Amino acid sequence: MSTDPSPRRDSGHRAALVDRISAGGRELGNAAVVFHTVLAERLGLGATEWKTLDLLERHGPMTAGELVRRSGLAPASITGVVDRLQRRGYVRRDRDPQDGRRVVVRISDTDALHRDVGSAFTGLLTRLEKLYEHYTDEQLETIEGFLREAARLQREAAAELAGGGGDDR
Repeated sequence: MSTDPSPRRDSGHRAALVDRISAGGRELGNAAVVFHTVLAERLGLGATEWKTLDLLERHGPMTAGELVRRSGLAPASITGVVDRLQRRGYVRRDRDPQDGRRVVVRISDTDALHRDVGSAFTGLLTRLEKLYEHYTDEQLETIEGFLREAARLQREAAAELAGGGGDDR
């Protein structure tokens, strides 16, 4: 994705750098899974239910089909996730006001959800703010672009594994 016209270092250096980035990405992924698993357990949820709530919180109400596309999970899996979240009182299914044939899934009480999880993120967010101070705005823009593209590629791979399609832009 780089448009840097400067000459590249030798291929051995680049290969080592790519290996270190890959290892760092794996380490970050593992740390994120552990953090979100612990947070989900704190709420009495599984990691998939927690991440589905995250999608609804970030993108607003959506149909089960939209959840399938954004998550990369199979339709039957999303149905089960939504059923479990609904039983716990975190989401509800409503008729789409624009098209009464469609059902949308929405968070039941966003304020309550934020109260339930807000304090859990305080430590992480404070640590990340301190980390951001070590980088220039230009470096942060590069990091942001890389993370978004890597996340898109991972969603694409997850959808491929699940036998569906999906993009979450």
